[in-house]
Amino acid sequence: MDGFIGLATGAAVVLAIAVIFLYLSVRIVRQYDRLVVFRLGRTDDSLVRGPGLIFLIPIVDRPVRADLREQFIEVPSQTTITKDNAPINIDFLIYWRIADPLKSIVNVSYFAGALQGIATTTLRAVIGDISLDDVLSKREQINEVLRAKLDEQTERWGGKVTTVEIREITPPRDVQDAMNRQLSAERTRRAVITESEGSRQAAINVAEGEKQAAILRAEGDRQSAILRAEGFSEALQRIFSAARGVDEKTMALQYLEALKALGAGPATKFIIPFEFTQLLKPLAGYLDRSRSEGGPSGA
Repeated sequence: MDGFIGLATGAAVVLAIAVIFLYLSVRIVRQYDRLVVFRLGRTDDSLVRGPGLIFLIPIVDRPVRADLREQFIEVPSQTTITKDNAPINIDFLIYWRIADPLKSIVNVSYFAGALQGIATTTLRAVIGDISLDDVLSKREQINEVLRAKLDEQTERWGGKVTTVEIREITPPRDVQDAMNRQLSAERTRRAVITESEGSRQAAINVAEGEKQAAILRAEGDRQSAILRAEGFSEALQRIFSAARGVDEKTMALQYLEALKALGAGPATKFIIPFEFTQLLKPLAGYLDRSRSEGGPSGA
């Protein structure tokens, strides 16, 4: 009986040791994690494990987890001096991730803290080479310069700086007042320009309208003159056509009618045109011929 109890106790101990051994040797690594395994204090690229199920040698292997997800740190407001000696306060965000798990564990003890420290010194160096106006107007360019410099510095730590975003730039109070006055002056200038441009355009429109009206009036006068000339020409043509069909007898009769109208008036003097005497000659000849033709018949 004692032998059976001893055997059961030994089996339980062995089983417990096996469970502990299995627990210490098996790891499940997530997709975004990597395990850097130190084997007897040493490691290399071949000992970077994951993701999935991995096995370790208990006591011999010591794993250190590295997170590959993108993360960010907030750099608090930093007072920097611009190229033209203007103090400004800047705070910004840095987005980063681990690109080389081995370097991030071996080469630096705390990557996020080291990145924040080097970011503040890099910011002062970058802003010190830029004037105040450029700092206020070229935020995107400053972001890209900071990102490139920080990425270069953190490459030896196995990190990758993906984005740098300046959140706020606060210039001194006197600079803000000057900027407000400048903005107000700029708005006034734009308003004056807009008003003058509107007046100029209105004057142009009025002049253009008067020009078009004058052109239309001139065109109307020209068309009216053309129509009057055409009417006068047509009347003359009709008169000339009628005059060509009038013979000397008709003209003489017209003169007689005119003289009759003159004789009906109270005037005692008559003016006989020279042309009338010339026209009466054919009439007299006509009467003579009529008499000579009728004379023999009458006898």
